Amino acid sequence: MSKFPVAYLTRKEIFSACHRLHSPQLSEEENKEVYGKCNNVNGHGHNYVVEVTLHGTIDPSTGMVMNINDLKKYMNNAIMEPLDHKNLDKDVPYFDGT
Repeated sequence: MSKFPVAYLTRKEIFSACHRLHSPQLSEEENKEVYGKCNNVNGHGHNYVVEVTLHGTIDPSTGMVMNINDLKKYMNNAIMEPLDHKNLDKDVPYFDGT
């Protein structure tokens, strides 16, 4: 057990992105039947909520588990910049072919 107090730190971000539900194994008609309006060639959008929670000992010199401004920067680099207001199918390599 740690001799220092333990705390949780949570930060929430909200971002918007679009995607298209479409299977290359199906015909255009089958895709429209299965996915409906979500198969729109221009995609459809969602608002996403991401919460990141850290758990750790409180640094006695700062009184923090982590500087919340640093957490904001990390979330901006990992989540907001690559995903916010993007087409997930076309703009985000991780989802290519998914």
